[in-house]
Amino acid sequence: MRPDAPTAVASELTDEPGSWPVTDSQHAYRSSWIVNLRQDRVHRPGHPDDARDRLVLEHPGAVVVLAVDDRERVACLRQYRHAGPGWFVELPAGVLDSAEPPLQTARRELREEVELAADEWRDLGTLRPSVGITAERQHLFLARGLSHVDRGDFELQAEEAEMSVFWAPVDDMVEAVLDGRLTTSALVTAVLSYDALRRRGRL
Repeated sequence: MRPDAPTAVASELTDEPGSWPVTDSQHAYRSSWIVNLRQDRVHRPGHPDDARDRLVLEHPGAVVVLAVDDRERVACLRQYRHAGPGWFVELPAGVLDSAEPPLQTARRELREEVELAADEWRDLGTLRPSVGITAERQHLFLARGLSHVDRGDFELQAEEAEMSVFWAPVDDMVEAVLDGRLTTSALVTAVLSYDALRRRGRL
């Protein structure tokens, strides 16, 4: 980039919704497990002869919860992820249910995965993991005022049945992120966002 390229003003620092013209759209693959793969034929505005195929991984969206206790520890879990592949340190999270708002899903996932409830909730923003290929949105939440609750009749299955749950100090997690030892995008974003808010006195 040239050093004399324009400098954006603060009001311009925002993502904008919209779409290039789509001339054809069809599903290349449909799955009974969360995601579908859609193929769109798109072209640059004003250039209908310059059309390209683009694949979109459809995803209903997810919630991710950074649950911090009064000792500045985060509720974490270690879970196997086949696409990784490997075992990853993650935060309580889950796929959005279309029938409920994200905060309600976050409350449910916190209870089901780590048996916690929270009195205080704060929106930490929305993360788009890879806008070049997936439409997924991850809604990040901060949960404070934690207490133990029973997960009820919910049963952990598949990878969740093998996951381990533990506490980790926030400062240790920040260092692990900066050292590149923790790499999942939602965890990295949530931990660094929390640390930035804490340092700026905005919590």
